[in-house]
Amino acid sequence: IFVFAEPLRGWRRVHALPQRTMLDWAAQVKQLLTVDYPDAETVVLVMDNLNTHAIASLYEAFAPDEAFSLAQRLEIHHTPKHGSWLNIAEIELSALSRQCLDRRISDLDTLNTELTAWQHAINTEQRKVRWQFTTDDARVKLRHLYPKS
Repeated sequence: IFVFAEPLRGWRRVHALPQRTMLDWAAQVKQLLTVDYPDAETVVLVMDNLNTHAIASLYEAFAPDEAFSLAQRLEIHHTPKHGSWLNIAEIELSALSRQCLDRRISDLDTLNTELTAWQHAINTEQRKVRWQFTTDDARVKLRHLYPKS
């Protein structure tokens, strides 16, 4: 399941595919840039370190000029390893699991129908994410990532 979220706007897009290859990720990013945010100069992506989540995936999927054009509009930040709790999409997946996927769903079409219904309901109410993890919290919890000064 691919999850894109804009936490301050209260917007999500979710879509399930049979697998999550480089080409699948690239197609989802292209949709994000051309359909969801066609007028955005830059889109910031915060995501985990899955090997398919890389600019190289765009070059695998598209002609070099198209891949370059898409890549130029991305600002990518990867969460630290073992830091999925920092990734809002992972938090949304957890909510999605509790609110929508709490039963067996037998096929991909039914799953995507359920995901679309959940996405519509959540986007209609524009439920925002209130991030409460502060820089001070980070300096304690992630002290190994911060230089000593």
